[in-house]
Amino acid sequence: MTSSTSQAPARRPTAADGFVVVDKPQGWTSHDVVGRMRRLAGTRKVGHAGTLDPMATGVLVLGIGRATKLLTYVVGADKDYDATIRLGVATTTDDAEGTVAAVAGPDAVGHVERAALDAAIGDLTGDILQVPTSVSAIKVDGKRAYARVRAGEEVALKARPVTVSRFEVLDVRTTTAPVPDGDLADVGPEEVDPAAEPGIAPTAANPGDGPTREVPVVDVDVRVTVSSGTYVRALARDLGTALGTGGHLTALRRTRVGGYPLAGARTLEELEAQADADGTLATLPLADAARGTFPVRELDEAEVLALGYGQWVEPTGRADVVAALSPSGTLVALLEDTRRRGEALAKPVLVLAPAP
Repeated sequence: MTSSTSQAPARRPTAADGFVVVDKPQGWTSHDVVGRMRRLAGTRKVGHAGTLDPMATGVLVLGIGRATKLLTYVVGADKDYDATIRLGVATTTDDAEGTVAAVAGPDAVGHVERAALDAAIGDLTGDILQVPTSVSAIKVDGKRAYARVRAGEEVALKARPVTVSRFEVLDVRTTTAPVPDGDLADVGPEEVDPAAEPGIAPTAANPGDGPTREVPVVDVDVRVTVSSGTYVRALARDLGTALGTGGHLTALRRTRVGGYPLAGARTLEELEAQADADGTLATLPLADAARGTFPVRELDEAEVLALGYGQWVEPTGRADVVAALSPSGTLVALLEDTRRRGEALAKPVLVLAPAP
């Protein structure tokens, strides 16, 4: 009698500490990408610098090993996105993954003029107060807002200050889109049909096999630069509200996070092929990762030794965190200027090359 045993796949060699910039595919959660990267990098010490919704694609910065300690600074960086906003249809999630909540009448959509669009975008540009989408990951009394919404709770989030430094229109198209027939209330009380039968469409993007109807919409391709914590789908929602049409996001691609543009990102397939070919996943070294995130200060050997022992050094003269590099190009520490007993000095907030 013979028996067979299954063997777990061999663990890959552990990748060097550093960043990996991924071009996230549509349909994947950020956690899905982290899980794949743990297998490719041969370590569980992997984190990401800012969630991308499953619908979205583009730049997702991952930290491997000690580089995870740098991610908190990348999270706070500004970001670029290319997006498509659909005016004329509002959804429960402010994007195409939600069910249709309301549809504007043909007159409302037909009267969206470029001047009104530009004015509404102008009002959403600069320093603004934004109410995050209710299905965000923001915690409300210790529980994620999206979890409360899925549990049937009403969630009212407070407006938060954000900065939209660029909100540029690339293209405007008038078209039609299918929506569930009878599964929603039209914008404006006179449009509501209380006798309508529920539709069966699961999302705005996939109306399903139930009864649908075509409605006029305006699709607006935009390019935005926003501060950390800004919700692009909330911009879509608020633009639709301002124009009286309702609105939601149908496409979102993140093209930059801080110093990491899409041009430097690799797909998961490319990363796996490289790791298979070379035996170990290639990473952006700590020093190069730091250069993409912080201003840099070059150290002398005495400062390298002092910082290795956690000692303070001469000030950087900057108000923000600075990456301190050794003469050989090694990332030694992150520095922050402060005062001690009246003297201006730079203290190490993170030491990555401790003294032996």
